[in-house]
Amino acid sequence: MPNTKIKTAGRTSLNDFPGDPNKLLDALLEKLNLKNDAALSRVLEVAPPVISKLRHGTLPIGPTILIRMHEVSNLGIREMRALMLKNEEPEV
Repeated sequence: MPNTKIKTAGRTSLNDFPGDPNKLLDALLEKLNLKNDAALSRVLEVAPPVISKLRHGTLPIGPTILIRMHEVSNLGIREMRALMLKNEEPEV
């Protein structure tokens, strides 16, 4: 079964979440008062390589990890999206 991305009425699907994941991960570290990505992986209950892949853009921030981030941080989806887009240069 092919991995399809669903776009609806100008909205971005969760499988294609825009922005810089590093900004979101750094914000989570700060909000949760964690020292490093290993601690974040324990809180999110994922393997440490998952955080590394998110940081390097080889793994998109999908619905499952996004929901888990919400559960542990109480940040809303819109807040997380805003964090990822913060200070992003507009495309020319």
